[in-house]
Amino acid sequence: MSGPHKIPYWHVDAFAGRTFAGNQAAVMVLEEWLPDDQLVAIGGENMFAETAFVVRDETGAADWELRWCTPTYEIALCGHATLASGHVLLTRDGGDAVTFRTRKSGILEVRRAAGDGYEVALPAIATQPATYPEAVALLGAEPILVHRNDTLYNIFLFENEAQVRALNPDLRALGEFGVEQFACTAPGDHSDIVSRVFVPGAGVDEDSVTGSAHAALTPFWAERLGRDNFTAHQASERSGDLTCRLDGDQVWLGGECVTVVEGSFYLTG
Repeated sequence: MSGPHKIPYWHVDAFAGRTFAGNQAAVMVLEEWLPDDQLVAIGGENMFAETAFVVRDETGAADWELRWCTPTYEIALCGHATLASGHVLLTRDGGDAVTFRTRKSGILEVRRAAGDGYEVALPAIATQPATYPEAVALLGAEPILVHRNDTLYNIFLFENEAQVRALNPDLRALGEFGVEQFACTAPGDHSDIVSRVFVPGAGVDEDSVTGSAHAALTPFWAERLGRDNFTAHQASERSGDLTCRLDGDQVWLGGECVTVVEGSFYLTG
């Protein structure tokens, strides 16, 4: 009987310059795709917001294929685990940039930036003025503006950072809306903008640092600030810092990554 299948594994804190900050991601390099249910089961075993899986891209469209799984299902886009994947591969293999072909979000890129940082390119996500009284009633404070789109992204604008930090939403009730993101944001005290992001319907009550939310927050704030680049802070318990830059139909998010664990994941059965 053959032994367990050994998969290279990294635990990375993304959008952080130190351990115990930013958003945790597992990165796993596969020789070929495992069955979908095994990918999700591995995500459940790791119990991070996201586990990123990469396989060499044989089509020539990109360097790698990339997929992401929460502890319960596969998602269409994840920024912090993409940044973490770029960090792992560029650290291991060298080079200045790496590209990923994804199933629902096109070709993504991670490249080295100034100092020890990286930038990840994500598709810009547009939102429009809207009302969402059912969700607003659960946030615990009244925003001055709501933006939404039809792909589950919601932005709630508040007057100041203190209001965002003081929010105590009814997470159980918000979770009944499904896998929607609820991004609460305001001008920042020590950064250009601040945010907190709640995704209870996806099993993540409050996300630590959310790349995909900033793919929506970047065009939202670029219009309000009157410029295409700015700094951002996500005020979660772990917290994290990003740079945000709008470039046409792409958003470039910058930040550092820290490798916390490097080893092997043993898949048996």
